[in-house]
Amino acid sequence: MTEPLLKAEELEIRFGGVIAADDVNIEIFEGGKLAIIGPNGAGKTTFLNICTGYVKPSRGHVSFRGRDITHLSPRQITRLGVARAFQIPQLFAEHTALENLLIAAAARERRWTSFTGLSRIPERDEMEDLLQQVGCGDLAHRRVNELPEGSRKLIDIAVALALKPTLLLLDEPTSGVASSEKFQIMDIIAKALDQAHVTTVFVEHDMMIVKRYADQVAVWNAGQIQLSGTPAEVLEHPDVIRDVIGEET
Repeated sequence: MTEPLLKAEELEIRFGGVIAADDVNIEIFEGGKLAIIGPNGAGKTTFLNICTGYVKPSRGHVSFRGRDITHLSPRQITRLGVARAFQIPQLFAEHTALENLLIAAAARERRWTSFTGLSRIPERDEMEDLLQQVGCGDLAHRRVNELPEGSRKLIDIAVALALKPTLLLLDEPTSGVASSEKFQIMDIIAKALDQAHVTTVFVEHDMMIVKRYADQVAVWNAGQIQLSGTPAEVLEHPDVIRDVIGEET
């Protein structure tokens, strides 16, 4: 039997009276694209934060490739092969798109350098190719703060891929993006992830995005996994229509 890439067992965490994880158990297998859906405050982002070391559960544990990572730091978890892209892109806004990727490459290789030394990093060609891969090659020398949200999202994904992850966790990859651009951006992201052979978990509120790009869906509600299965099984379930889809705007 195939072992899960990432496994969470009996996760529990509360923030005051809010239950963000209540005995959560889930397995994520290599090569998949898992969408996490659910109402606001259900615990979706908290799960990503636990898996990447930003939040520690009060009970339970998370393992990656069979290794317990529950109490490791975000940096340690990243080095094992788990990367993260946030809802709001975490970029150096005053620097160019290429410089942001070069910083990621330097961190990956533990080759710390100043901004003035980025031009000498040997991964420069690799990072330029990665920008091309996400459709931002022509933006390589543009400062991030000059770019629209959609481009910043793609560059943020490229920064995550520059770390050469096995698993990438995305928090609402289409939030803040114009409706007319969502599918174009997701097409680019999906293609780049497939080319890099990266397993993906993404939180998403747009059910059309979920239906088109996920092969598995997990429904979070009140800190628990209400239901999981294929998009067809989950999105047509009456409880999901009532509790989740009916609340989406």
